Amino acid sequence: MISEDRMSDSYDPGKIEAWAQTRWREARAFEAHESDPRPPFYVLSMFPYPSGRLHMGHVRNYTIGDVIARYHRMRGESVLQPMGFDAFGLPAENAAIQNQTSPARWTETNIATMKGQLDRLGFGYDWRREIVTCRPGYYRFEQWLFTELYRMGLAYREKASVNWDPVDQTVLANEQVIDGCGWRSGAPVERREIEQWFVRITAYAEELLNGLDTLTGWPEEVKRMQRNWIGRSSGVEIDFERLDGEGMIRVFTTRADTLYGVTYLALAPEHPIVQDLARHHAEMRAFVQSMRQRETREAALETQEKRGLPTGIRVRHPLTGEALPVWVASFVVMTYGTGAIMAVPAHDARDHEFAKRYGLPIRSVVRVPGGEAGDVTDTALTDEGIVVDSGPLTGLSSQAARIRAHDLLGERAREVVHYRLRDWGVSRQRYWGCPIPMVHCPECGIVPVPARELPVVLPETVQFSGVRSPLITLASFRETPCPHCGKPAFRETDTFDTFFESSWYYARFASYNCAEAILDDRAHHWLPVNQYIGGIEHAVLHLLYARFFHKVLRDMGWLRCNEPFARLLSQGMVLKDGAKMSKSKGNVVDPEAIVARFGADTARLFMMFAAPPEQSLEWSEQGVEGAQRFIKRLWRQVHERAGDRAEGVLDPGALSDPGTALWHFLHETVAGVEVDIGIRQTFNTAIAKVMEFMNALARFEPVGQADRVLVREATVTIVHLLHPIIPHVTESLWQTLGGEGLLAMRPWPVADPVALARSEIELVIQVNGRRRGSIRVRPDEEEYGIRSRVLADPALARFIDAAVVERWVFVPGRLMNVVMRGERKSG
Repeated sequence: MISEDRMSDSYDPGKIEAWAQTRWREARAFEAHESDPRPPFYVLSMFPYPSGRLHMGHVRNYTIGDVIARYHRMRGESVLQPMGFDAFGLPAENAAIQNQTSPARWTETNIATMKGQLDRLGFGYDWRREIVTCRPGYYRFEQWLFTELYRMGLAYREKASVNWDPVDQTVLANEQVIDGCGWRSGAPVERREIEQWFVRITAYAEELLNGLDTLTGWPEEVKRMQRNWIGRSSGVEIDFERLDGEGMIRVFTTRADTLYGVTYLALAPEHPIVQDLARHHAEMRAFVQSMRQRETREAALETQEKRGLPTGIRVRHPLTGEALPVWVASFVVMTYGTGAIMAVPAHDARDHEFAKRYGLPIRSVVRVPGGEAGDVTDTALTDEGIVVDSGPLTGLSSQAARIRAHDLLGERAREVVHYRLRDWGVSRQRYWGCPIPMVHCPECGIVPVPARELPVVLPETVQFSGVRSPLITLASFRETPCPHCGKPAFRETDTFDTFFESSWYYARFASYNCAEAILDDRAHHWLPVNQYIGGIEHAVLHLLYARFFHKVLRDMGWLRCNEPFARLLSQGMVLKDGAKMSKSKGNVVDPEAIVARFGADTARLFMMFAAPPEQSLEWSEQGVEGAQRFIKRLWRQVHERAGDRAEGVLDPGALSDPGTALWHFLHETVAGVEVDIGIRQTFNTAIAKVMEFMNALARFEPVGQADRVLVREATVTIVHLLHPIIPHVTESLWQTLGGEGLLAMRPWPVADPVALARSEIELVIQVNGRRRGSIRVRPDEEEYGIRSRVLADPALARFIDAAVVERWVFVPGRLMNVVMRGERKSG
């Protein structure tokens, strides 16, 4: 324990932080137990990839999580805050190839380094529950889950057109293609046809979409991104008869009201009809080949150049009998709808752009209500309206026309729902990942590895030859007897996409040491996660997959709740010189260097004070220095007051007038910080409120015993309020103030409702943003009454010219700002 002499020395973050961390560790302060009678609260920050060094984005993410965890622990809740490492993936494999080492050794070394960094920042994790996804004890259950998905029909293998990264030599999910390039390598992605393992996430598309409405604690932006990715469209499939007698072409449309405006059909380059034509026509073959690297995301299709070729095929319009040409077009994708569209250039922007390029007809069939059919020569009219020039549909609203068109089409149309969401391709052709637990038998076909033989352990001693997976040629791994018939067979050599590991880890933390099953009853105690923290970049990938896995585990009986994360905080990036920190830009700031120079508490305080958590934070050396100055001032202020051990219970009635005002201010600060941390999660404004109160406390001179007791109570309260943010120094100051036990385990301050019910408050009066005085008002006093009092007060009225007042800005309980045109009166 730090001695009393040590306590009174100048602020030394290195010694104080080491002391506090030792105290917490010895007290096992952050271990969570299901037997704890307090209400459970599960806080989780997205676990890191063990790259070897924390970066400032990690520091911000994990500080936010730790602040929330410490706050709820002090609020009397049983808090679980675990941590682990998302340890499989290409970076470790690439590093091993470059450094001629084992990915396992490289990964474990990095994990040890990063755990030390996390501990030095004072994060309160229950390390007993640590998960490292590359360890067989974890991925054993992941493999078991996949075999169950296979038996349930939710996992399958088929030949498919996939995104191929030519640099990383592996398949990418659609979500991992960014602007046509691989999300890690940055290389242009190619399209290839290969056998792949898929998970049938589309079976849960409707529930994944509807479930977003229940996630009231999620940012609207994240929910919007998931809705767009799932992409539900209600419409009809319509059959167009081929004039060559070769059957029908089925299209999908959400705008059957525009059926009379169709001037051509367009097929995706991957459509079977186009593929057949490409086998016999060189020009079509070349076009299809050129389309293999195009990006198929919705946003990319909007901006890409619209290219195509006529197929020579014509179809009959199902209502008019008109012969329509069929084209292959770059903006049509096989993975949405039927891979074929009816093109209405007058009322669809992409159809319009394509028609203009190739001189195809543009026929307007919708007008805006109350107006005439608009000019669609240069721009498509995409809004709904009143249908025109469309036979029996003419005069109907778009909605009524869709219903009527379906009736007219009869058996040639059927109502359907399509989703933009595709099944999740989980195969990766790389070594450092979880082996897919399937066996290929010449006699039995595909056979899941039985649970008793799991895990299929990834061999850790392998020889690399380029980037190709060594599992493909490693006989000791690949060759195995068939689990069903016992004859020679071979293992699947693909490994899982690393998002497979991170899609269920949050649940395993609850049952971290269960050796018999993937989860146990402890999962019911902790889940759903009360607070999840991570970057907005995971809105579609990780968060959607985790929601899917959660629903599957629920349907298998392992979980009871419907969603994994009740509340989500998506923190912004840490920037330097206006750009994201990166080695290539030379603007990386090393957290270790900051902790060594300023201390962990300073780093934490800066991260929480510099910007609201959901916004990007600009790194500032001056801001870090300012944060340390504040901590030093807190240290000095507490030590100066600590000697006055004023005893007794505070009697508000015995306070001086300034003491009464400070007492009100103290409890208003407690109430405000409670809202800022617990509800709004605006940690910067919580800190600002404490700073403002500290300034008032520093100016306050106690008159009598009651005032002295108030000063002590206020000082103790400040230390409590700041503890979640700067836990080390406040733990030390708690000892300085004579506190018993650990501050980390003390209850959170509670605002006195009597102190909050002021009969009058001070309202600051500004003129054009400059403070000109203040008046005393009732908390519920009306704005217009306050305006009259301001104009009637000679000390304030001399700054105001009523003739040029533009507006009054009233912030209840805080200030009134009088905004005037031109120069303010000088008085």
